[in-house]
Amino acid sequence: MTLNILFFSITVKKHEESLQEAIRNEQIEKLYDQHKDRQLTAYHLM
Repeated sequence: MTLNILFFSITVKKHEESLQEAIRNEQIEKLYDQHKDRQLTAYHLM
């Protein structure tokens, strides 16, 4: 009888965003919120 066991480890490192990435993500979030507001307004007009 042969017993084969595979051991491995996974290391997760938190990614810190740069200033440019943070600004870009903030702009994307604002655009998303504006789009969501427009959708709600159009939905309420129907």
